[in-house]
Amino acid sequence: MAAVLLCRLEDIPDGASRGFDPHGEGRDTVLVVRQGGTVHGWRDACPHYGTTPLAWRKDAYLNAGGTSIVCAAHGALFDIATGVCTLGPCLGQGLQRVELLLTPDNDIYIAPQGARRPT
Repeated sequence: MAAVLLCRLEDIPDGASRGFDPHGEGRDTVLVVRQGGTVHGWRDACPHYGTTPLAWRKDAYLNAGGTSIVCAAHGALFDIATGVCTLGPCLGQGLQRVELLLTPDNDIYIAPQGARRPT
């Protein structure tokens, strides 16, 4: 599978999140959180029920302080960097990572399968 362009880094404000529908499924299936020059990608599905979307409205994936990803259906909190549930009914479970590539030109792509995340 080829890399899929999501957006440019500046399209997501620092400390904010955004949902994407990269495969035309009619709903956001991927969420991206920006922390400075770092982006974290996750499948938009709570592990408590597997397919439950996380956001309570478009692009609203973070708690009020912007420190955690929140599942609006269950109130579960997830660490932005690791995806691990830190509070709620799925404690210890985690979100499914979506590997991203950030180019030198600040384009954000879903990485092709088998690609390694830059270190």
